[in-house]
Amino acid sequence: MTKEYIIDASGKKLGKLATEIAVYLRGKNSPDFKAYKISDNKVVVFNTSKIVYSGNKLEAKIYYHFSGYPGGVKEITLKKLVAENPNLPLKKAVRDMLPKNTLRDKTMKNLKLYEKEIE
Repeated sequence: MTKEYIIDASGKKLGKLATEIAVYLRGKNSPDFKAYKISDNKVVVFNTSKIVYSGNKLEAKIYYHFSGYPGGVKEITLKKLVAENPNLPLKKAVRDMLPKNTLRDKTMKNLKLYEKEIE
């Protein structure tokens, strides 16, 4: 049975919101949860530009990416990442909370993120 969850992200903290979304995406809130099956749940999140970041995270949190080549380490602060695209920190957080297997990419397709309110 397909369920669609609509979440307003304004005023919520990044980690708590990501945890809630990961639970819905996996289907762990339903009685017929199976770890080896993809849930039919869809999650729509709006107002991602209004997510609250606690403490000094905007300046202190750094995301790293390694290309595999010598000198290929790229780094970006949370502040720059939010300025480029407010959806990316939440998407990265949710992705890292899902199991690291072949189901992760398929499960992430059920997540839709929007910067502004949906009409």
